Amino acid sequence: MEEIKTTIDDLILIKPSVYKDERGEFLESYNDKKYPAIIKEFNFSQDNLSKSHKHVLRGLHFQLPPFAQGKLVQVLKGCVLDVAVDLRKNSSTFGKYFSVELNEDNKLQLWIPVGFAHGFIAKEADTIFSYKCSNSYSPSHERTLLWNDSELNIDWGFESPIVSSKDRDGILFKDFNSPF
Repeated sequence: MEEIKTTIDDLILIKPSVYKDERGEFLESYNDKKYPAIIKEFNFSQDNLSKSHKHVLRGLHFQLPPFAQGKLVQVLKGCVLDVAVDLRKNSSTFGKYFSVELNEDNKLQLWIPVGFAHGFIAKEADTIFSYKCSNSYSPSHERTLLWNDSELNIDWGFESPIVSSKDRDGILFKDFNSPF
């Protein structure tokens, strides 16, 4: 397993060790003894999978305290552009985003700690995305930033994604008072 620093503190890319032979391949998707210390601070309480059509955009989602979530995310099948926006008001990268391609071939994982909004756009049909969450889902604490907010200026690589009504109605970053 390799830990890769990103341009935003505490946001970590992880490249799991992959063992290949004539039968196929094997990797540990999580091991609490091997993963970075920052992730080990959390107990994972919920795992989620989503399956998305090509050009589906999900996000930018987060939960307010006390139900804020850290997420360890990975693509099991297909490909996404994954995006995390720093909502930590005392961070030097507050309001900045990090994006990375996660796919079934590179097997990269992204650790998104509490205090970030998260979203992705599926770049292939039938993309399966895995979320390992540090807190349970709480609908009354869930919030959504507008995916195409001009202030965030995220380059999703596609102009007209398929977006849910919840995501179309996300709040503007300038109207968000961060509790993080």
